[in-house]
Amino acid sequence: MARRRKSEKRNPGVDPRFESPVVAELINTVLKQGKKSLAQRLVYQAIDDVNGENNTGDPLEILNKALDNVKPRLEVKARRVGGSTYQVPLEVAPARQLSLAIRWIVTFADGRKGVPMSRALANEIRDAAAGQGNAIKKRDDVHRMAQANRAFAHLRW
Repeated sequence: MARRRKSEKRNPGVDPRFESPVVAELINTVLKQGKKSLAQRLVYQAIDDVNGENNTGDPLEILNKALDNVKPRLEVKARRVGGSTYQVPLEVAPARQLSLAIRWIVTFADGRKGVPMSRALANEIRDAAAGQGNAIKKRDDVHRMAQANRAFAHLRW
């Protein structure tokens, strides 16, 4: 455990097109090797492609719905007690929920090989908004692990 001062959470700011901090964080997660303009282009194209041919809804609403579906409410953390390591279920802070959801969506979109990143990101967002896909499966696995280790909840502090 760190004995120094508490680290300050940096504000990612807002993105230039939608003026949304969520989209700015998504762009920063997609970012590779400092190529921010490329990351912005990929994310904006993915947000435009989320609706597909039928422009029925607001793409930012679909993105927010997808992130809400993927956000984990519980997670497990390893705690050493008396020489044994226990997986202790803990509630997840709201900022961590958002960053985990974004990270999982980007990771699984990046894992779709043979598909351009913007289309893979759009497909992953669309799947998450519909309540299916790899990011939803990951959240369910995390929740299942927390439920399985519910007996150790008294060890949290």
